[in-house]
Amino acid sequence: MENLTDLQQLLAQYKQREAELERSEARLRMAIASANLGTWDYKPLTGELTWSDECKHLYGMAPEAEINFELFTEHIYPADRDVLELAMKRAMDPLGDHIYDITYRIIRFDSPEVRWLRAQGKVYFNKLQEPERFIGTIVDQTQAKLAEEKSAKLAAIVESSDDAIIGKNLDGVITSWNPAAERLLGYTEKDVIGKHITMLIPEDRLEEEDLILERIRSNKKVEHYVTFRVTKAGLEIPVSISVSPIRDVNGVVIGAAKIIRNNAHQKETEARLLRYAENLEVLNALGKVISERMDVSDILQKVTDATTRLIGAAFGAFFYNNVTEAGESYMLFALSGAPREAFERFGIPKNTDLFHPTFTGERIVRADDITKDPRYGQNSPFFGMPEGHLQVVSYLAVPVISKSGLVIGGLFYGHPEPAKFTREHEQLVSGVATQAAIALDNTKLYEEIRKLNDKKEEFIGLASHELKTPVTSLSGYLQILNRSLPDTDRNKPFLQKALLQVKKLSELISDLLDVSKIETGQLPLSFSNFNITQIVQETIELIQYSTKTHQIVLQQPEQEIIISADKQRIEQVIVNLLSNAIKYSPYEKLVNVAISVVHNEVRVAVQDYGMGILKEHQERIFSRFYRVEELASHISGLGIGLYISKEIITRHHGKLWLDSEPEKGSTFFFEIPLNT
Repeated sequence: MENLTDLQQLLAQYKQREAELERSEARLRMAIASANLGTWDYKPLTGELTWSDECKHLYGMAPEAEINFELFTEHIYPADRDVLELAMKRAMDPLGDHIYDITYRIIRFDSPEVRWLRAQGKVYFNKLQEPERFIGTIVDQTQAKLAEEKSAKLAAIVESSDDAIIGKNLDGVITSWNPAAERLLGYTEKDVIGKHITMLIPEDRLEEEDLILERIRSNKKVEHYVTFRVTKAGLEIPVSISVSPIRDVNGVVIGAAKIIRNNAHQKETEARLLRYAENLEVLNALGKVISERMDVSDILQKVTDATTRLIGAAFGAFFYNNVTEAGESYMLFALSGAPREAFERFGIPKNTDLFHPTFTGERIVRADDITKDPRYGQNSPFFGMPEGHLQVVSYLAVPVISKSGLVIGGLFYGHPEPAKFTREHEQLVSGVATQAAIALDNTKLYEEIRKLNDKKEEFIGLASHELKTPVTSLSGYLQILNRSLPDTDRNKPFLQKALLQVKKLSELISDLLDVSKIETGQLPLSFSNFNITQIVQETIELIQYSTKTHQIVLQQPEQEIIISADKQRIEQVIVNLLSNAIKYSPYEKLVNVAISVVHNEVRVAVQDYGMGILKEHQERIFSRFYRVEELASHISGLGIGLYISKEIITRHHGKLWLDSEPEKGSTFFFEIPLNT
């Protein structure tokens, strides 16, 4: 009976302990659930892995989904697998502390999302010191990790920022100080941490801090507040301040972050650089345009339009004093921002008090309000501003002076608002006026040269035609005399020399006539098909016959090269190139000629080993009447042979060029299309 009672008591105690254990487990489950903890139970000896529903939820699995160790391993972030494996090995080492605590990344089962997890657990060993159970918990650390990364990025941004960034608490005590703050204000971090922010504020602005802190305590920002701050050197500098509240994790304002920027200086610099870049672009474009233009009206208009835009004038005008060949003077003008009749209606009063300093070149005139200038009321014949005139308050006038010192015009600008023009505008317009004066001088010179050239061409054409007939007659009479005199006559050699000189004179007249025809676009060409190799051979034989000092060597292809060209003109080019090769290589005996076909073009090259030509002369020798100075003194010629030759080749859709080096000789090439 006593044994039965003892058994019942033991049974009651067991049930009581079992109930307490169930209550403890229930409380544990509730605590785990409320903490969003996932639990696992891994048996290394069998490989069995059990996850709680919370654990599966963290991994993105459904509660009913099956899990095993291999599947778990596959979803560890690849870069963290080795670290996690090493942590597990250490935890399962019998000689270790059996503790497992690691933060790692996973790739969720239901999406490519990466999450940070923290796992903590412990390994339990059997009597054989084998890892029997490995149990523990996991918790999501993603938000904490992202916050940590964000904090690190923000710290890096603050550290590398070009703006001064200062942290302070709600009492105004400085808590942080970045390098840009040191550069701007001169204090080091050690100088200011723990000090009150008022050390940076001018005495007459101390109330600003109370207003700023009051706004921050109210969880409001202060944006782009323009004020002054004091540097370590005691200088007050203009700054722009932005202040934002610093909040703790619960959103409670605990301090302020202040950004200080030397805004005035930066804006001024940026505006100045922008203006400079824009002005430079306009000036460069204008300089290029007016240097290329040779028309007075075009130059006046381009300069007026550009400068009016540059200085922000409402309207501008460029008056230019033009002088005719007869010495008569009249005024040209260009306008920008105003109709032409606005000036034509009132004429151009050059001698008024206002215009006088500009048209006499005395000085630049700039007025913030021209209506208050004493000269304005005395501006005869208008005495002020005539009715219907453009409204001018701001006024700027710049004289345009030629290189000779003569005032050739003036640039005038107006605006209906006061104080629109500055010293910088004066300098801009003055620089453009100088460029414009040079361009206008050049235009006048160009016109004069063009007129002289026209007269020269007219003279050359007329003289050539007038000379050709008597020279032809003279040549005929001399030939008759030469044939009638016996070879024994002592006058015969003189007659032959006279014939040679007349021949040279005739060739010269022919060249001058060709130049005249080229200038008037009337150089005749007669095209036919012929073998250029044969023409080159015949020309070489002709030149070789007349010279005893040089040997001409021809290199040619075996096949015929047929071209469609003016046979006589092509022969004229070859004669000119061979004659020059002999003339400019007096101390060398060899001249090489080569004929080849290059890319459907026939190329003829004439090479000498004589004086050569400097680089600066090589392009200009194809110009009309151009002669190299150092050669001109002892070698005859007018400098038109190459000019005519280039024109002939160009008219055949070809090109003529040279390759030369001083003291080593020259090679002249020409190419014209094959007859295909």
